[in-house]
Amino acid sequence: MTTGGPDAVVVGAGVIGAAVALELARTGRQVVVVDKAGAAGHGSTSASSAIVRFNYSTFDGVATAWEAQHLWTSWCEHLRLTGRRPLAAFHRTGAVLLDCPAVASSEVAALFDRAGVPYERWDPPTLRGRVPGIDTGRYWPPKPVDDDAFFDGPAGELGALFTPDAGFVDDPQLAAQNLADAAGELGAHFLFHRGVVAVDRDGDRVTGIRLSDGTRIAAPVVVNAAGPWSGGLNRLAGVGGDFSIGVRPLREEVHQVAAPGGHAGGPGPVIADLDLGTYLRAAPGGRLLVGGTQPSCDPAEWIDDPDEADPRPTTHRFRTQMIRAARRFPAIGVPNRPLGVAGVYDVADDWTPIYDRTALDGYYVAMGTSGNQFKNAPLVGRFLATLIDLVEAGHDHDGDPVRYRCEHTGNVVDLGSFSRRRPVRADSARTVMG
Repeated sequence: MTTGGPDAVVVGAGVIGAAVALELARTGRQVVVVDKAGAAGHGSTSASSAIVRFNYSTFDGVATAWEAQHLWTSWCEHLRLTGRRPLAAFHRTGAVLLDCPAVASSEVAALFDRAGVPYERWDPPTLRGRVPGIDTGRYWPPKPVDDDAFFDGPAGELGALFTPDAGFVDDPQLAAQNLADAAGELGAHFLFHRGVVAVDRDGDRVTGIRLSDGTRIAAPVVVNAAGPWSGGLNRLAGVGGDFSIGVRPLREEVHQVAAPGGHAGGPGPVIADLDLGTYLRAAPGGRLLVGGTQPSCDPAEWIDDPDEADPRPTTHRFRTQMIRAARRFPAIGVPNRPLGVAGVYDVADDWTPIYDRTALDGYYVAMGTSGNQFKNAPLVGRFLATLIDLVEAGHDHDGDPVRYRCEHTGNVVDLGSFSRRRPVRADSARTVMG
């Protein structure tokens, strides 16, 4: 069976795919979104910590996150949905980036200054006063919790950079559904429980996709926003030979624990602790979400098949993250039973996403989002819509990268920084911090 008519097909209904669908629909295109899951946001998005922070290792990364924050703070206006329905909410708690030799605070501050991100520099006494219960000891580098050296005394004290406009989105899956609903009101059609089994092409031009139920969808534009399945979709399309950036699926865990007294009275700031290799944010019910920053001492859990990943938290990962969190906040209790979720993310070699065209005309990618791009999703939709409009009209993005002027901040983002052909920078953070 063949269905025809759409101007674009988006593969993947996570927060990125739903945002791309919305912005493509806003350009007047008829859009079809396909996902093997049962609803929007049921893949990697559902396991996201949904933190909105601005510290990245490049100006374009910082500028993207800062502009995207303005879309989260005006979420209702961004969506333009009719009628009343539940909406995800952005909680402005601020974020604390603890000092770390791997991420020089002076370099981060310089990027903040350039992008216009407000911040404060906290010395150790200020940090202790503003974040009750925190241990300001410097323990760098991160170590396995079973290493005796993990419990060595501190080598000095830490200060921090504080960004008051950071925070988190309370329901990442609902955020994806909100975007899908907004796209649906503009005519976008969502097909769930359907996987892609083939990408059709005519020479160097994509012509559509084939689904697991036998349906063929003809379309001149296909966007790969399939998350950890994006590499497999590229292989079906026969693209990737000119990519200088590799992408692999990585399993990660995020855990929950009861908040200590300093946080239980209200949502404290997000804590980014590269010194110990962990991060924390508030969660409903007086709890904290605790995740890892991929320190080099922890073996990465690369996987071949995202469908085979165990969604349950493991005792070893839970214990590691909880002990690190308790080192920074001694009042945290370490439960015996692991509580949390596991997700699979498509991680690029330099932990920077690929938002680009490909050598197959009409076939675009929004991939390698690495678990750190949830915050940028509303703007990524605009990036892709702009890129597709210009490239389909004949613009040579490879030779003359598109530059996107941000509506709210006025910053100009060079979309070439997200190119599939970019070099891997020697100074890349090589962690989820991007």
